Amino acid sequence: MGAFDVRTAADFLRSELPSVPRVSVVLGSGLGQLVEGLSHTASVAFEDVPGFPPSRVEGHAARFVVGRLGEAEVLFQCGRYHLYEGHPPDLVVAPVRVAARLGVQVVVFTNAGGAIRPTIEPGDLVLLDDHINAMFRSPLLGPVQDGEARFPDMSTPYDSVLQQIALDAALDLGIILVRGTYAGVLGPAYETAAEVRMLGRLGADVVGMSTVPEVIAARALGVRCLGFTLVTNKATGLGGGRLAHEEVIEVGRDSGGRLGRLLAHVIPRLQADAQSTSTR
Repeated sequence: MGAFDVRTAADFLRSELPSVPRVSVVLGSGLGQLVEGLSHTASVAFEDVPGFPPSRVEGHAARFVVGRLGEAEVLFQCGRYHLYEGHPPDLVVAPVRVAARLGVQVVVFTNAGGAIRPTIEPGDLVLLDDHINAMFRSPLLGPVQDGEARFPDMSTPYDSVLQQIALDAALDLGIILVRGTYAGVLGPAYETAAEVRMLGRLGADVVGMSTVPEVIAARALGVRCLGFTLVTNKATGLGGGRLAHEEVIEVGRDSGGRLGRLLAHVIPRLQADAQSTSTR
């Protein structure tokens, strides 16, 4: 993994955080406000972790936060690294690898994305069933990392048991979840109309610039994954207007409250499931 040392970073975080929960949540663009409801928090900035550079993307306050969301303790990863920043794939997935080494068993990935399927609208929450790696690169290239499978099975990247937990919680809350496939593209330019048509024909329902490398690394480590896309806009050629990153961030903030309410109900159930799975 080059100059980055997963063990050193994990040991540092273990010494700085009061505890490490079994469940982690990765927050996407404009969703950092979801940590505001946490109690008993402790945080560590990315740049304080050995080997982690600061994240410079607007909408990403790069830090790890541990706190209680309702009755459950959770590790929030606020912000992430992206390939479009020029980072190598092994750094993009470093926070997930570190979390796994700390003992995290379940990661909930969130992101902001554009709608490709015509029936999906801005503000919708999409529960991810699958993804397409349209970045055309893998974080697993190179020597096999400690604890990772060389050829991980990606037939079901998003755990069906965790999905059902999310669907049940959404039903309890009256929150509508759309199910769909996420296309992860390299960015940072938004897609052309022709690219959106291509991705739709490949089977993508939403598109964004993250998540896919992290899920690949998590599955190689045996970490169970759940994914949500908060739809912030219609993809190019479908909405009739120009796209701006500032507008994507703003829509994420406006609609993130529903995702926060859902996570507050989902995370305790995920924690209970992770505990029961680890004792089997």
